[in-house]
Amino acid sequence: MKPGRLDAIDALRGAAMVWMTVFHFCFDLSNAGLLQANFYRDPLWTWQRTCILSLFLFCAGAGQAIAVAQGQSWPRFWRRWAQIVGCAALVTLGSVLMFPKSFIYFGVLHGMAVMLVVARLSAGCGRWLWPMGAVALALKFAGPWALDAGWLDAAFNGKALNWIGLISIKPITEDYVPLLPWMAVVWWGMAATQWALRRLAVRALPVAPLPPGLRPLAFLGRWSLSYYMLHQPVLLGGLWLWMHLQA
Repeated sequence: MKPGRLDAIDALRGAAMVWMTVFHFCFDLSNAGLLQANFYRDPLWTWQRTCILSLFLFCAGAGQAIAVAQGQSWPRFWRRWAQIVGCAALVTLGSVLMFPKSFIYFGVLHGMAVMLVVARLSAGCGRWLWPMGAVALALKFAGPWALDAGWLDAAFNGKALNWIGLISIKPITEDYVPLLPWMAVVWWGMAATQWALRRLAVRALPVAPLPPGLRPLAFLGRWSLSYYMLHQPVLLGGLWLWMHLQA
């Protein structure tokens, strides 16, 4: 397989970026008192977050499958990983300023940094990635039961360990993406993409070009980290300017 990208994965990631932007803009409107919505309990919003996050992490797993298939070196992997970790630190800093009582200490970028390392190390598991994902999902539901039964220490609910996801009390934070159950989506993204790459190789089929209408999404998906870091400052700045012009 020649080095490159699969436009379909980039377009799917780009679609998630657009959906995320709309979601975050509605959150900003709610936080400014311009929209009545409960983003923490209303299924209309909580399920949207789940779907958006699932798309991101599925694409992350797919990307790792492609990188491994193309022989990406560990030094190159660590360079990209360091960018994600740096951006995660900036997210934490920004959230401390905006939400000091519920700042983000293990959100999507923090979780992705851990999950990408796990994904890279487990890429050789092949078809076992499917049941591994199922176990990761099941542990989300087993965790509260094990805590209540005394099989797990209550420390798993604390900040030092709740990034694992074996919790019975959801932490107070604006974004929380623990290893369990979300590692399941990353593994399934890897498994599905590995299956697709094997199928393409066996049948020698070229990757079909995207329709023109989807190419902007693919472009956006290629710059997902930069866009992720910039979209909220732009949204918040624009909202602040509009509100002050209306005053």
